[in-house]
Amino acid sequence: MSTVRIGQTEVVYEVKHSSKARERKITVTPERVEVLVLDGDSEADIDAFLGRKKQWLFNALREVESKTVKRAVVPRLMTGARIPYRGRNVRLTVRRHDGPHIEIAYRNGFEVDLPDWVGDDDRDHIVAAEIKLWLKRRVRRDVMEVASRYRNKFDLKPRAIRVAEMKQGWGACGATGAVLINWNLVFAPKSVLEYVVVHELAHLKHRSHGPEFWSYLASIMPDYQRPKAWLDANQGALSSDFLVRSA
Repeated sequence: MSTVRIGQTEVVYEVKHSSKARERKITVTPERVEVLVLDGDSEADIDAFLGRKKQWLFNALREVESKTVKRAVVPRLMTGARIPYRGRNVRLTVRRHDGPHIEIAYRNGFEVDLPDWVGDDDRDHIVAAEIKLWLKRRVRRDVMEVASRYRNKFDLKPRAIRVAEMKQGWGACGATGAVLINWNLVFAPKSVLEYVVVHELAHLKHRSHGPEFWSYLASIMPDYQRPKAWLDANQGALSSDFLVRSA
């Protein structure tokens, strides 16, 4: 898998070389982005093609998103609402306090304390922004912890690790050894996040998804099939859309 940056979003795509194709082509589905290229194309040729197609790809992704199955409407971000976190829906408590700052904590559920200067009209927007920031910080910490553990144990040293919004896919390992992880994995169980991180680190040793890759992955993460199955079955539900709708 490779990535192309469109604005602030990283789009993961799969390259397929074809000796029969007469022209390059991009196919966008809810599950993936596939780039069909000519058999003799170099990475520079592919990068140039994608550079010319960035606007088309952006529009195609937006169109596909609008046609996907609509998720159930999530209630407003008030006390009693449920927030997805690490594979569970945990309770949200929103309170007022006399302090000057917005405070957020997690104690078997999210607790957000709002000062008096936050008006009722702005409450949902501010609560959504604070929760999103907290989740992004937490998933970055989790990713770095997993990467550090496997780096020390198996000598897997990526050039860099980034956690970001990804329109397609859950992770990627670039040709230079840089690893990218989708921050929406914070909504999956922690074992699933670990599986994705280790999956991408394993690509530092084996670039393709051939038998050698899966054998190596099993050697460093023997139970990978269980979190992989969970992700395959539940990936459509891992989304921060509820924060956007509430904002």
